[in-house]
Amino acid sequence: MSTHNPPITLDFEEGIDRKTLRRLRDRFIALNQQRWERAHSALTYRQQVVLDVLPLVFHLNHPSLPGYLDRDCPYGLSHYKPSAPTLNAARRLARAFSLKDEGKRKPDLEALFLMGSPGTLGHSVASDLDVWLCHRSDLSARNVQCLERKADKLSAWAASFGVELHVFVFSVEDWRAGRQRAEVTGENCGSAQHYLLLDEFYRTSIHLGGCYPLWWLIPASEEENYEACARQLVDCRFIKGSDYIDFGAVPSVPPEEFLGAGVWQLYKGMDAPWKSILKLLLTECYALDSEQPLLSRVFKAAVYDGEARADRLDPYILLYQRLERWLLAMEAPQRLDLVRRSLYLKAGLPLSRTEQGVDNWRVRLLQQLVDEWGWSPAVLRNLDNRHQWRAEDVMTLRRTIVSELTHSYRLLSRLAREHGTRAAISSNDMNLLGRKLYAAFQRKAGKIELINPGLAPSLGEENLAFHHQSGQGEMPGQDGWLLYRDLEDPSDAFWQPVIRRTGNLTELMLWCYCNGLLTRTTRLNVRSGTSTASVAELREMLDALAAFIPFPLAPASREALSRGVKPLRNLLFVNVGVDPQAHLTERGLHKLSARHDSLGFSGGRDNLVATIDQVALNSWHEVSLQHYASGDTLIQCLKNVLASVASAPADLPEIQVHSYKSGHGAAIARRVQELFSDVLRHFFAGGVGPHPLRYVIEMDRRYFLLQFSGIEPGFVALGSAEALIEQLARPQERYVPVVFDRHAMLDDQPLRAVCQASEPASIQVFFRVVGNRAKLWVVDERGSIFIWDQGYSNRRYLLVPLLRFLDNLVERRQLRQLDSPVGIAGIHCYEVVYRDGQWKAERRFDEDTSVTLPGLEVQAIGVQEGDQHLRFDIFCGDQEFSVQEYGDQLIPAVAHYIRSLRQTGETYPVYLTDVHLPHDLDPHLYQQDIQTTQYLYYRSSLEASLNRHLMA
Repeated sequence: MSTHNPPITLDFEEGIDRKTLRRLRDRFIALNQQRWERAHSALTYRQQVVLDVLPLVFHLNHPSLPGYLDRDCPYGLSHYKPSAPTLNAARRLARAFSLKDEGKRKPDLEALFLMGSPGTLGHSVASDLDVWLCHRSDLSARNVQCLERKADKLSAWAASFGVELHVFVFSVEDWRAGRQRAEVTGENCGSAQHYLLLDEFYRTSIHLGGCYPLWWLIPASEEENYEACARQLVDCRFIKGSDYIDFGAVPSVPPEEFLGAGVWQLYKGMDAPWKSILKLLLTECYALDSEQPLLSRVFKAAVYDGEARADRLDPYILLYQRLERWLLAMEAPQRLDLVRRSLYLKAGLPLSRTEQGVDNWRVRLLQQLVDEWGWSPAVLRNLDNRHQWRAEDVMTLRRTIVSELTHSYRLLSRLAREHGTRAAISSNDMNLLGRKLYAAFQRKAGKIELINPGLAPSLGEENLAFHHQSGQGEMPGQDGWLLYRDLEDPSDAFWQPVIRRTGNLTELMLWCYCNGLLTRTTRLNVRSGTSTASVAELREMLDALAAFIPFPLAPASREALSRGVKPLRNLLFVNVGVDPQAHLTERGLHKLSARHDSLGFSGGRDNLVATIDQVALNSWHEVSLQHYASGDTLIQCLKNVLASVASAPADLPEIQVHSYKSGHGAAIARRVQELFSDVLRHFFAGGVGPHPLRYVIEMDRRYFLLQFSGIEPGFVALGSAEALIEQLARPQERYVPVVFDRHAMLDDQPLRAVCQASEPASIQVFFRVVGNRAKLWVVDERGSIFIWDQGYSNRRYLLVPLLRFLDNLVERRQLRQLDSPVGIAGIHCYEVVYRDGQWKAERRFDEDTSVTLPGLEVQAIGVQEGDQHLRFDIFCGDQEFSVQEYGDQLIPAVAHYIRSLRQTGETYPVYLTDVHLPHDLDPHLYQQDIQTTQYLYYRSSLEASLNRHLMA
């Protein structure tokens, strides 16, 4: 075959002839055949059948051929006549196959192309096959969907041969109008680019069957007059229009495409950086060097000039030559070096291990480039031995790549703003790509950085040593951890490089695991220093991580990225390298107790949770770590988990807990798992929430009350049961029940029974009698609880004064709030009893509680005077005792008056029948609705003062 042909010139002004057009078309067909043969030879013998039969399976709808769906699926490829090798390949797949004459049937498919890297220097064993299938524009939507399903079925069939096949189905009319149905996926650039993709298609495509590209016949110099030239060829009948398919011209790339294309290449570059760097720099070159023609035009002009050598027209060679000239002119040798490395690694040919004289065109072509670059054998060996790269090498290269990607993205974004144009990418795709960029590259507190985005096959280490800094002779008092490799003798640490330094062991383990340094076959060495970490503990942690996060972690799906980020799973490591009872272990002691709760262990009620490391995986597949080592670690961790769930409560994240099994580890893990599961279930029952409730946890001789304010969780720490009871009496903005953790307040089971029986929109009175004393609980309409003790003589005198007081409150509210739709359903009485082995609140309907008692009506009316304390005027029947008149002697005066009315001189308690409170109990706040427990608080306080003076 001739390596160079005479130039062909088409002059649309002077005239053209059909013979010259056929000669030009044949020149492109000959080059196309060279590329097809190169693409075919790059496949294994077994894989070659995929490329052999691909046009045939669309040309025929034969049930014996791969991809067959049903008899109604569109088929027929314009002008296609299968070759003998194709028919033989089909018969190898299906012996029953035979070619039948379809007559004059109008074909449904116009053309079939292979595009991208096949047949080029850039095609490696990992490359896929991207196919464009162009159908007639008048096919129904149902027929198009049938073709798409057939394409999917063919992709699955090709995968059985180890070939990754992607078939994109569309019509040329939809393409030209920009109506192709596309969204960003792993292989689809969505709405990000049109002309850039067409530029790539024209310079890389391999015609497999059907109509030829009309673009072949329009000279590069006439690209701006493309439409007029195309019409002239068809209208003047120089060609048959039905023989060609017209995707349109690429005179230039509109500025608005650059941002979309740049972001798209960043999207691809996160998983396959070498190819994306080349395309990203080409996009930047097009944007900044617009005076130079596009590569598709360079390619076409070379064919017209007579170039027939596939090596010279290889798309990757043309791309590299353009970038080399541009970067040399910009004096950017570092970026040019990255381009060369990217091209070499994209080709995937290890020249340092290739035997001399191998008859392979790709080897020969790549060796010519390497010789021109002047690379030493050491450079080649380093690139060819990527499987031996260490973490340090990859981190350095990753920084270079991320820097390049970030630089290009910012430049393209700036160019788009300067042109004042709207980026040619849909807002949905832009958000999707931006989210993937954020998930892959954005640094934030606690996030584990993945250092190997396809740079090296593996970073696995045979030996890893974890050293606590306190164990280093020159680092006393330090708490961090150091990572070494191949360190059998700890004393060698001073002469060995540190791979990584971190503040805690879990972070170091997680980083090693997520980046593939640490595997089940890695030998471990631990120098624990002042910690208690051991090889056995690290092995257990590795097993827990492997069960929690698969390695390698797959990129997040399009569906996940299209929604807001939400937590998926949490793994809590408790007490890593820590003995929670170290003060006893040192003395050889172990506590024995009937209390086995890990949050209140033994008679000292010790909290055995000293530290927590929270490993979180979210829906964008970001892995993060948060370390809790001071303060109330468990509560802080629980609060943060609740906060992460509150914004997306429909799917509760999975919670796994691990604690080293030595000592009480298994029991601690079960208890923490139990606590988190219970709290999440209560706050987010039914997949909604957070529900209004107060969750009480008892831990380390203290109490913690968890409650949401909107979607923000918070907690109050209380030092005693008395402080907790005082907190439970506080006013609430709405009905908020109290829920006790299963191990909380076990010493006060009646209170647990009262809270469990609590109901909204009612006032509930609970009582329990023990000898001559009674305990009362009132749960008001908003779930606040008021508790007190008093003497007991009979049930009537216990309940009637209280119920009379509550009835007055309810009656007054109803009269004041006639227009309010919300009221109090009623006042209910319960007795707290121990029955059948458990405490219960049983409803009481005793008639004597409704009987009025003889006695004096005693009322108190609150008076708020500025910032002073609340004071009361008291009425005993018709007798008034005002603060203004009696001042500090008001209570003694009232007690004296009541004593004077008692004929027998008996001393028995007095009960207030009514209390009025002002709405500005707090001078800085107007309280529209005062709760029942607030009235009870002041009633109790006044009664206590009165009765002290009465009994004196």
